[in-house]
Amino acid sequence: MKRIQKVAVLGAGTMGARIAAHFANAGVPSLLLDMVPPDADQSARNKIAAAGLDATVKSKPAAFFDSSLSRLVTVGNFEDDLQRLAEADWIIEAIVENLDIKRSLLRKVEAIRKPGTIVTTNTSGLPVGKIAEGFSNEFRWAWFGTHFFNPPRYMRLLEIIPTPETDRAAIEAVAHFCDVRLGKGIVIAKDTPNFIGNRIGTFSVLNVSRLMQEMDLSIEEVDALTGQAVGWPRSATFRTMDLVGLDVLGHVVGNMIVNVHDERSDLRLPDFFSQMLQRKWLGDKTKGGFYKKTKAADGKEERLALNWKTLEYHPRQKPKFAALDMAKNLEETGPRLRLLLGLEGGGAQKGDKAGAFLWSALSELWTYCANRVPEISDSVVEIDRAMRLGFNWELGPFELWDAAGVEATVARMKKEGKPVAANVERLLASGHKTWYLDDPKSPSGRKYWEPGTESWEQVLVSPGVWSVEVAKKANGVVKKNSGASLVDLGDGVGCIQFHSKMNALGADIISLILQTLKPGGPGDAFDAFVITNDAQNFSVGANLMLLLMSIQEEEWDDVDMAIRQFQGMTQAIKFSPKPVVISPFGMALGGGCEVSLHAASRHPHAELYMGLVEVGVGLLPGGGGCKEMLLRAVDSAASINPAGRGDSVELVEAMKKSFETIAMAKVSTSANEARNLGFLSPADRITMNRERVLTDAKARALALLKLDYEPPVMRTDIPAPGENILAMLKLGVHIMRQGGFITEHEQKLGTKIAEVLCGGNITPGTPVSEQYILDLEREGFKSLCGEKKTQERIQYTLKTGKTLRN
Repeated sequence: MKRIQKVAVLGAGTMGARIAAHFANAGVPSLLLDMVPPDADQSARNKIAAAGLDATVKSKPAAFFDSSLSRLVTVGNFEDDLQRLAEADWIIEAIVENLDIKRSLLRKVEAIRKPGTIVTTNTSGLPVGKIAEGFSNEFRWAWFGTHFFNPPRYMRLLEIIPTPETDRAAIEAVAHFCDVRLGKGIVIAKDTPNFIGNRIGTFSVLNVSRLMQEMDLSIEEVDALTGQAVGWPRSATFRTMDLVGLDVLGHVVGNMIVNVHDERSDLRLPDFFSQMLQRKWLGDKTKGGFYKKTKAADGKEERLALNWKTLEYHPRQKPKFAALDMAKNLEETGPRLRLLLGLEGGGAQKGDKAGAFLWSALSELWTYCANRVPEISDSVVEIDRAMRLGFNWELGPFELWDAAGVEATVARMKKEGKPVAANVERLLASGHKTWYLDDPKSPSGRKYWEPGTESWEQVLVSPGVWSVEVAKKANGVVKKNSGASLVDLGDGVGCIQFHSKMNALGADIISLILQTLKPGGPGDAFDAFVITNDAQNFSVGANLMLLLMSIQEEEWDDVDMAIRQFQGMTQAIKFSPKPVVISPFGMALGGGCEVSLHAASRHPHAELYMGLVEVGVGLLPGGGGCKEMLLRAVDSAASINPAGRGDSVELVEAMKKSFETIAMAKVSTSANEARNLGFLSPADRITMNRERVLTDAKARALALLKLDYEPPVMRTDIPAPGENILAMLKLGVHIMRQGGFITEHEQKLGTKIAEVLCGGNITPGTPVSEQYILDLEREGFKSLCGEKKTQERIQYTLKTGKTLRN
């Protein structure tokens, strides 16, 4: 397979520069070229490319895992640096969406590139084959489309669009590289207008806009109905348009109107959208679109919403739909969807505007998608995957259809005289009622119904793509309670999976971990363990509701016992004779971070938002987090100056860093940053593709076994930083309070954290044990639980999901 070691990106606009940034995230150097500005002097010839890179470094959300990675991107221009394309293994064209301009530049590329160099286009809709029409055979063999979604770091979808001439080996090389190195989910699309994601997404947006006008709904009402209620992103329809940019959507729709002629070609951009384009109300990039932020009379920020009839803004109003309020009580998408569509119980309710809107929007979406096979994709799988990865839908259209019930929805469509797609008629006529079925023998754990052959086919996945749910189907569950399961991963490796709400750590999870890791428990059948799960976030921390209830009832013995059990769990992980590899991803906050700190090895996903955030609820890390950050500080100082005393310069700096990380509740914005904050060690490896985390973690656990893993011994000789560093940290907290940067309660929090980290007010260098620091943590945690302002913080966070500074 062709190795890709250096990349060139042509075009330093928003997409081109961010694509180059994501290559840098993967450690791959790239050349970023753009035009020479008119009348530029010698020093300014790279100005456009440099400005593109600079904007990317400053972009929010961050395009780079760490801003220092921008060093891997070299800027240049199309006149002076085109010859350097001969060094590249892969050249990506990402210039303006104009066929003639693309072809003109690519003619120059054709003359310079070395034979075998892959050249692809990031076009979002132009015919890929037509761009390279008439080029040499050798060029066209290495030519195809690679459509990244914006922002490339966060949007996992990569549509690969081959032409009839494309060499299969070139496609496989790019697909493998982007899967493993860039963390992309690959979807093979046909060379049809807007490919898969934008074809389906654009139809949905246009149809939703049409229904909004016909049913006289507001922008806020439509966003409430097309968001998390149906498993779509929180940004729903119109907030998503603001994020993407109305001009971008307008371009995609324009391409579709000109080039697509299907049964729904009647759909057009509404008049209000065209007027917004004329007024340059393009969304977030112009500080206003369907929503805009403004300062209220009291100085607080508020978001205004647009009235699409008058094009005037008004304070955003919370929509009131009884069905939506009822549906929020259902956690699973299927039952929630069936309730909203009136498919459960008494059926559709008269006057139920929410149900009527969603029924029209989803039934028409399902029919449209079913009619696109095999036009834009040979299977339903690619359409579902494109919408999950490119639009962050929880379920693709056909998966969503299964959740609602294919047979029931088709019967209702027929009853109402709606058109029904021939493909779904064939599915039902064959005696089947779903597009997908579980298949424990398949590496994906699923099979799908193929309309072309009218047979069941395995859902194919690349080797290494795996999930805990698939492992469950194949190997079963060894032990389970309401919060966690022990799953057999094969080869002597067990997986402890969290599945409580938001993976909050409560007594059930603690119990299963302790039972699994103790001798004579269910873990005896395994040689090593992995702790991870398939949810959106690893864990948001300890179960605050249970803690607050104990505090309010003044059950201090229960609070003490809960902390002891949590500490017992983290110590069981650390000192387990069998290696425990933890793979955090997404949010790993508070207790979720503390659990990870105690692993024999961590193997995180690259997108890791990790932090000891307990101060946000008026507490300190009480599950061993302070102790582990102290150990990291002590060991870091000793590695620089082994002969250093208990208050050496090296230890002072390391302690300041650990203290600030906890007291300021610092949260990493990537696994790279988590390493900089001390949550990950230099030896911890990072996986770019979320779907490969489980496989990589299991491999790491097996590798530790091969190295004859020896667990650490509890330390009793930690040189306590003691009174001198404690005085310094306390002084810093005092100065912050005097300057008005922190509240009185935050001063108390900072002081308590400093006391625990320093081992109390003792002589510097006094040997203390890990258990001694754990005891300080526990007492500090309990004392803060008794503070009224801490209780107010916990209540506020539970009620709003935000932090209170009191």
